[in-house]
Amino acid sequence: MVSLRAFIVLLTAVAGALVTARLGLWQLDRAAQKTAWHESLVARGALPALAASQLARTVEAAAEQQHRRVVLEGRWLASRSVYLDNRQMNGRPGFFVVTPLQIAPDDVVLVQRGWVPRNALERERLAAVDTPTGAVRIEGRIAPGLARLYEFDSAVSGVIRQNLDVAEFARETGLALRPLAVVQLDGAATPADGLLRQWTPPVLDVSKHHGYALQWFALSTLITGLYVWFQLIHPRRRRSL
Repeated sequence: MVSLRAFIVLLTAVAGALVTARLGLWQLDRAAQKTAWHESLVARGALPALAASQLARTVEAAAEQQHRRVVLEGRWLASRSVYLDNRQMNGRPGFFVVTPLQIAPDDVVLVQRGWVPRNALERERLAAVDTPTGAVRIEGRIAPGLARLYEFDSAVSGVIRQNLDVAEFARETGLALRPLAVVQLDGAATPADGLLRQWTPPVLDVSKHHGYALQWFALSTLITGLYVWFQLIHPRRRRSL
């Protein structure tokens, strides 16, 4: 009975120490993955700007072009503009204005043009956005899609929406949209459209993973230390007294 009990205690202690140590290594691996991802984005952002003809036509290719700079020329399809609600900039609530840009007769790119504040009294009273009717040239960076927020009803349509999926919007409008979105930047000159483009850059936050790893390693060390003390050192000290 004593041997069986000691074996169970040993097995439990070893399992606990190994599992917690493995969880610590997993957190370190997550931190390394995020660091590599961030370095990849920085490297892509430093590459020369892509032309419209080089834009991805598949979801997989779009993921490889994420954060690449791009220069596009075309015409705004202003009647298809969408205002994404509950977006903040500089701590203020407002909308992200998204407008399709037609770069060829059967080739359209969804562009997150900028941010406008929300009317404090009338939510559906949208701020005026100057949208040129002629040809425009914009600079931006590529994103596989538009950032999403939680919503209760995913089938919402209309000018004001919570989220906008590129593929679903293409089916809804019949537009030949590329499977990506472009976040417009101010570039050499700020367009006189009344939109703000002070986008938050991707943040590398690996400190929490390092903190979790430290906690798991500490727990693994504690389990090992408690086993050694109560199962090995303490019994021997009692027998020697």
